Amino acid sequence: MRLYALLLGAWAECRLRKLMYEPHGFDESDRNTISGESTQLKQWQKSVELAFRRQYNIPKAALSVDTLPHSAHARYVTLSNMLQNDLGSIIELRNKLAHGQWVYPLNSDGNDIAQNQMDALRVENLLFLQFRKGLLESLSTAIHDLIVSKPTFERDFDDHLRVITELQRNLKKRDYATWAAGLRQKYLRGKANRKISASP
Repeated sequence: MRLYALLLGAWAECRLRKLMYEPHGFDESDRNTISGESTQLKQWQKSVELAFRRQYNIPKAALSVDTLPHSAHARYVTLSNMLQNDLGSIIELRNKLAHGQWVYPLNSDGNDIAQNQMDALRVENLLFLQFRKGLLESLSTAIHDLIVSKPTFERDFDDHLRVITELQRNLKKRDYATWAAGLRQKYLRGKANRKISASP
């Protein structure tokens, strides 16, 4: 499972770099600002913030219900909360796993266990990683739409939100043991069918 978590974290990092260099998207100043953040999670958060700032023409004021249109603010909060609550752990785990911290992820000083990442390692499984990948894809597409075309973002956001909501529901309610048992049963049925087909 840890290898899949590492690969998903690496994919998230590559996807962020792709977003940063989309044609007609972020400019050099934006890219420098995003890259200047200290962690991958903060870089993702900054990319969401800057995308909203650019398209809604809010260069410096705090992004709030007073500065953004109501629907835009709700979308900003949705994407920000998803990053923090559903994706933060897997984005931050990449760095720990890439540095060989497969059993005990350490804090930035290397003198104690990073408890949040440790908790994430304990609860992650292949099913949840699949859901998190879907969330990352939806988030990436929404940010892409926003930085490239505000009308596209506003037109398609509800479609993204439907996918996001379903994935978040699955993260909370789907049972890994039931899913794994279903996979085993599917494998056994396939194996039995292959034997029957191979019989003379």
